[in-house]
Amino acid sequence: MLNRSGITKTSMAATKQILANVDLQSSVGCIVPQTLGVAVGSKKIAKAGTPIKIDLMNLQTAAVKADGATALNAVLLHDVDVTDGNANGTALIFGFVNVNRVDSDVATAITTAVAADGASQMITFMKA
Repeated sequence: MLNRSGITKTSMAATKQILANVDLQSSVGCIVPQTLGVAVGSKKIAKAGTPIKIDLMNLQTAAVKADGATALNAVLLHDVDVTDGNANGTALIFGFVNVNRVDSDVATAITTAVAADGASQMITFMKA
């Protein structure tokens, strides 16, 4: 599912682990649109834990942000660099997310998405 010309690897920092239990999880590849990114220095990053809606019947469809108007069915498992456009990411569709491990703006987005539609049936948010 390569959606860019060429493959690059950039090591920035240790990856953020948002899972409360790394053994109990299931995830799928997804396309992360540039619109999910926020400015972090000179990069545009879609942050780990961002609540999203993906089309499980067509993973080639870009994810959209779950914001209350759009129902939540996944979260981004890792930070995704979308500086140069849409990028490949990992969508957590089942698991336990430790909200204490996500950035404060992402925690607010999770709270908004959960309050609007009662949260995903497959993702449990907790403060561990």
